[in-house]
Amino acid sequence: QLQLVESGGGLVQPGGSLRLSCAASGSTLGSYPIAWFRQAPGKEREGVLCILKSGGTTRLSDSVKGRFTISRDNTENTVYLQMNTLKPEDTAVYYCAADRTYTCSANVKLYISWGQGTQVTVSS
Repeated sequence: QLQLVESGGGLVQPGGSLRLSCAASGSTLGSYPIAWFRQAPGKEREGVLCILKSGGTTRLSDSVKGRFTISRDNTENTVYLQMNTLKPEDTAVYYCAADRTYTCSANVKLYISWGQGTQVTVSS
């Protein structure tokens, strides 16, 4: 059974960068699209970026356009989220999950194998 584990979060100043990792365990990523979501305190979980097995990507949030990129290493069974030019409003717990419909949907209910999340805090 696919399990996903996020890492790489931390405290960073505005304008800084972080790279998050989402590693598969128990199974390979297989053909699942993998998406990054985030949830800030008091807000609903929102999609950020999604990547297909082929490497095609879908942006799920306009707020990260030009700043965040997603990549995938199928041999290492890991998906990355590179976050640049971070803003305080990017502060959230970041999660990765697998899309059971294989479509890179924005619907959080269609995702499985959620990780435990990694905290990203952008503050001076």
